[in-house]
Amino acid sequence: MQYRKFQRKRYCKFCADKTSFIDYKDIKVLRSYLTERGKIVAGRMNGNCAKHQRELTQAIKRARNIALMPYVEK
Repeated sequence: MQYRKFQRKRYCKFCADKTSFIDYKDIKVLRSYLTERGKIVAGRMNGNCAKHQRELTQAIKRARNIALMPYVEK
């Protein structure tokens, strides 16, 4: 028999907080959605809904473009 661990349902933190938009200048929030190598974490891993995952990705890319965040971590 295989036993499955009980996993809690992940929820979108942006929907729960009712944020109107994701700001690309808020580096503390954006950094929590990156891996230690600098990759963007998938929505199924962090629990974001599709709408907010798209906004989050755009915000991270904008922050990288104007050098607020690095493209890769060394």
